[in-house]
Amino acid sequence: MSTKVDFFIIGSGIAGLIYALKVAPFGSVCVLSKINMDETATRYAQGGIAAVMYSPDNYKKHIEDTIIAGAGLNNEEIVRIAINESTERINELAEWGTQFDKESTGKYSLAKEGGHSEFRILHHKDNTGNEIQRALSEKVRNHPNITVLENYLAIDLITQHHLGKLVKRKDKDITCFGAYALDKNTGKINTILAKTTMLATGGIGNIYQTTTNPTLSTGDGIAMAYRAKAHINYLEFVQFHPTSLYNPGEKPSFLITEAMRGAGAVLVTKKGVPFMHKYDKRGSLAPRDITARAIDNELKLSGDEFVYLNTLKIDKNEILAHFPTIYAKCLSIGIDITKDMIPVVPAAHYSCGGIVTDKYGQTSIQNLFAAGEVANTGLHGANRLASNSLLESAVFSHRAALKASSTVSNINIETNFPDWNDEGTVLNEEMILITQSKKELQSIMSNYVGIVRSNIRLKRALDRLNIIYKETEDLFDKSIVSEPICELRNMINVAYLVIRLAMRRKESIGLHYNIDYPV
Repeated sequence: MSTKVDFFIIGSGIAGLIYALKVAPFGSVCVLSKINMDETATRYAQGGIAAVMYSPDNYKKHIEDTIIAGAGLNNEEIVRIAINESTERINELAEWGTQFDKESTGKYSLAKEGGHSEFRILHHKDNTGNEIQRALSEKVRNHPNITVLENYLAIDLITQHHLGKLVKRKDKDITCFGAYALDKNTGKINTILAKTTMLATGGIGNIYQTTTNPTLSTGDGIAMAYRAKAHINYLEFVQFHPTSLYNPGEKPSFLITEAMRGAGAVLVTKKGVPFMHKYDKRGSLAPRDITARAIDNELKLSGDEFVYLNTLKIDKNEILAHFPTIYAKCLSIGIDITKDMIPVVPAAHYSCGGIVTDKYGQTSIQNLFAAGEVANTGLHGANRLASNSLLESAVFSHRAALKASSTVSNINIETNFPDWNDEGTVLNEEMILITQSKKELQSIMSNYVGIVRSNIRLKRALDRLNIIYKETEDLFDKSIVSEPICELRNMINVAYLVIRLAMRRKESIGLHYNIDYPV
């Protein structure tokens, strides 16, 4: 079965839905959602969205903070674009129904987070992402030009390769014509043909054992784009959030927002001794790469499994007003954060790299766009500044929509592509082959390609991964397509890229810390 559409979007978080709303006046829109439309990484974003709203803050300060956090590896033009357009995008989200917290004066209530020189984080209590998702989903559901297909998994992008043409990464004329997608309810694979395709599939966190990402974040977009021969970069820069709730066995790991440290919480050892001042003069408000490495080092020195976030200096009323989700979550496992400290541990949180895009979200493949965490715009450099992720999605989805809507009328939908061919495949009943390979992959990445790396660890990771890759590709070729085998295949592709790019970078900078290249 094949479907034809003007604008095809894979992913239903902030990046996908902003783009959908902006292109909808120019043609038919189809949004593919892996689970249901509201189950996205956006929904889990607690802290907020960074933007310049009032003096004494200004664009220059936000630009400087972003480049300092990114260790200077940012694309300065992209940083300027994102920051200079931040206020406009915030106003638009508010117009669309997002209810950011306000002071009694009517001005936005702004928080401060690690690496920021001013108060500039707009928020909705401690569930900002959920509030943005709610507002955008409501608008999309009510839009007559937008169709949302839930419980669909994109398998592969369609290019000239599917017409039998040899496609190489250096080719300038690779074109995307849509994607093959698995209807998880029926098991059937549909061919979705499109004039333009947007990848907004989020991150890669589940290649690690511990992550704050939802279970759907398996690097699907990056892996599909890589197989289609798009350019990928900066994946060695995986951000570990310093403070996820230590609660073994829970997936995803529950995030303790950085805004708590902005409100006065302090990181301490299990014995209650503050330690961050040893690593950075900003103490517990140091950027995430420094803070995560500091915690990792303290845990290695002490042999402890976690450190504490001491929240006891924050007024109880402020905790209840600004951090109700965290308060309720901790209480559910017996921790009253108005009286008890929170056990925390770093967890894989955000990919600063991804599919290389220009300032309009255009990838190296014609008619293929990418926005949000899946993309490498150049905004973050070697380390993302807190709360710049939702901002990046809003700015570059908007810009991608400008480009796509201006070119769509000149594109014809190609129709001569074959349907998915699964002739000769069988239903694979040995799920243990997939689940065990997934556990091995996550163990390899966590132990050898985590917060601290070395040349020998990276070499070992690559050697182990090659074995799993060959086994999985062989299994994929013989099996009827299923979600578990597709996700495993994508995770292996992305893990390979993280390792190869980490091996290529012969320095320690930002989130990539290799003990063989001391700072």
